[in-house]
Amino acid sequence: MNFRFTLLFPFALGLLAPADAASLLDNLQVGDTTSEQLHRLAEASSEVIKGALDEPARDLLPLGSTNWEGGNIAFTMKVDPEKQTYFTIKLWGTESNKDFLILFCEGKQVGYRHLGDIDVLYSSNGQPPLPGRFFYITTPLPLGMTTGRQEVHLEIRATGPIWGYGGTWEKYQKPMTEPSCGIYRVYTHTDTCFVPPAGEKQGEAAANPPVRTKPGEEVMQALKERVSSTVTKALDAATPLDQMQMELLARAYHVKWTPAYQNQQVVRAVIKGADDYFRAYRKDPKIAQSDTHGNVYNAGWLGLGPLGDAIRLLGQPLQPSLDEKIDDGTGTMVTRRSAWSEMLMASRDWHRRNRREYTNQSMITDLYFYLDNRALEEIDPAHALPEEQIRHYLYQSVGIEPWLGSDTDNGPAKPLGDNYYELTSKALTKELGFVGYYGEVLDWATTIYTATGDPEKWGSGDEKIKKQLMRMEQARSYFRYPALDDDGNRAMRAETIVGWRDEGHYPGDITYGERPTWDASSIYCAAATLSPGGVGAFQQSIGDNQFFTILQTQMKNLGLRSTAGMLGIPDQYDLLKSQPASTARLPMTPGQPDFAWADEEDGVLAVKHGEDIFYASLYWRARAAVNFLARVHEITPHFDRIAVVHEETAFEPSGLTYERPDWVNMGFGNGGIKYPGDLHSAETGEPLPIAKFPDGILSLTDGTNWTSFKPGQESPFAGRGSFYQLRYGNYLIGMNCTKDKTYALKIPEGMKDASAPDLISGQTLALTTGVSVAPQTTVIFDLSK
Repeated sequence: MNFRFTLLFPFALGLLAPADAASLLDNLQVGDTTSEQLHRLAEASSEVIKGALDEPARDLLPLGSTNWEGGNIAFTMKVDPEKQTYFTIKLWGTESNKDFLILFCEGKQVGYRHLGDIDVLYSSNGQPPLPGRFFYITTPLPLGMTTGRQEVHLEIRATGPIWGYGGTWEKYQKPMTEPSCGIYRVYTHTDTCFVPPAGEKQGEAAANPPVRTKPGEEVMQALKERVSSTVTKALDAATPLDQMQMELLARAYHVKWTPAYQNQQVVRAVIKGADDYFRAYRKDPKIAQSDTHGNVYNAGWLGLGPLGDAIRLLGQPLQPSLDEKIDDGTGTMVTRRSAWSEMLMASRDWHRRNRREYTNQSMITDLYFYLDNRALEEIDPAHALPEEQIRHYLYQSVGIEPWLGSDTDNGPAKPLGDNYYELTSKALTKELGFVGYYGEVLDWATTIYTATGDPEKWGSGDEKIKKQLMRMEQARSYFRYPALDDDGNRAMRAETIVGWRDEGHYPGDITYGERPTWDASSIYCAAATLSPGGVGAFQQSIGDNQFFTILQTQMKNLGLRSTAGMLGIPDQYDLLKSQPASTARLPMTPGQPDFAWADEEDGVLAVKHGEDIFYASLYWRARAAVNFLARVHEITPHFDRIAVVHEETAFEPSGLTYERPDWVNMGFGNGGIKYPGDLHSAETGEPLPIAKFPDGILSLTDGTNWTSFKPGQESPFAGRGSFYQLRYGNYLIGMNCTKDKTYALKIPEGMKDASAPDLISGQTLALTTGVSVAPQTTVIFDLSK
């Protein structure tokens, strides 16, 4: 019987003992002739190298400048005929590479190339992930291929990188143009936590990394010159501006150091551009739904919101022109007030009826139809929805109130019921579980907050939203860890390994308060809230001299969207620089107190325990069904461990089952772009149980229509467990995700007469009678004591 199918019954697996010599099944030192012969290694387009610490390794080589495939190595390794077998690879953290390493078992691909619950063996972002140290990546081998066998035939193939948003083969799959990173060793073992054999060479974290010496404030002057140049070009444009350009000018109208400050040319440019938009709208009303010309991105999310924002920001200087008559493009004359009002109402009302579920998308869509309404308040108050009514959409998007979905003729659609929040109660986003890069919505939440305020008074806005924004800022702070920048200097980076929508982002960006984006700076939220944590993170980035490096990196994106996102940075920087010294520092910073923190709604946890940093997603990419998988990232002074491992999951079964399809590319979206050749998934046909949905819940099918759930659809409920139990090395974790049930944590054999500290509560608890885990709580025991 398939192993994971038996886990339909909670806790059928049983705990494995901590890693020891008995757990290690096999060990192949790649590049060593004796070891390779013992494992019958065959290679194609690879080369043996003398690698880090004088250890042998192999690079897999490109097959030509236009070929997406590269070299490979094939070998046999021992497996356990009964237990779950894991495969681990050892790589050197100083190497930088964007190529993929993909594992095959008995000729079939293990895992998915993009955002699957079982990842490809390795993909990176082209930066050295762990300078001076090795790191290990662990993935489960399909139990159906190892049961009853003593060994299996494995293969590692190299390919070029992918761009996950590419809509065609050429845009999606890139050629392999350089050798892969060196493959040092590979192992098979039965324990979830791989422990390197004694005597293996390891690196060591730098005890006192240096502080950057440059760049400095000269970057700020370069930023001002770039923004001013873009603003000047927009002011001098002979043709009507698109709405992104108009929004930039309207924002710059309030910024003293720009050529747009209090400049009537801005007002004239917005009038000209808005009139042109109205004529385009009369010709094609769908422009209010999705503006696809000019610099508009994600047009279906924004509608005419950026134009609405420009009108809102210039409310007073626009007043004298509003009752002038303009041609609608057919010879009919209408007042500018009624013309603009017509298209803004169309944008607002269509997007109210077509809201989006994912947190970042919900924030963006709701923000921009809110800005449409704010513009109506300025030019046609009779057709504006009352502020107390329209603001509730923002409260829903930032998780203050339940998200009720799109408006219908019969009220809110409520596709996720009456009590679904876009943020967890601990202020993380839900998309569907924890997200690193894609969940960094501090920029959008800050824009929502400032949009409710006075454009002339920075930092003003709705106090409820500000309070929630500060909670989000604090929750995100646990997911910044100490690391080195690309030049070996002290830095903090964003944790992405355990993020649902983060692929190829190891290491994460250098990040302190918030990750810089196209739309905002790394200090946007801190400058808006002036929270102690935000100010402390800013001062920490200045102390590490990373702020200007972050800014310099951000400026490499030359698009209008990025330029607009930089507009507020000089004033935000001056404001933060004027704040008193803060003692607050990011929680994972060396020297800060140990802590453990968990969010049961996202199924994620963060631990700082002595010299060990540990992250885990227990609710891991379970889009369509319960998958009994966790993702972990453990950072030690000697090496990093990254793993997808089995865990025990209790849940209420629905009676429905989802079978994994034969997908090798994406782990969602019908498998994404199809790869050429005879490629098949090693996980094909694996049956996974679907958890029972709360009563009255529907499921999203195509972005607009809501129907009853069908197996295979993505859902925030289909794969969610009620209770997770994970043993990883010395950590024993129990997470209760319910609101009204208590679960018993199973205690490993041989420890029932012991006691252990719980890192969450700080209490040492006896394990003799078992441990009860209350609703919405987590225990993390350190079993090394």
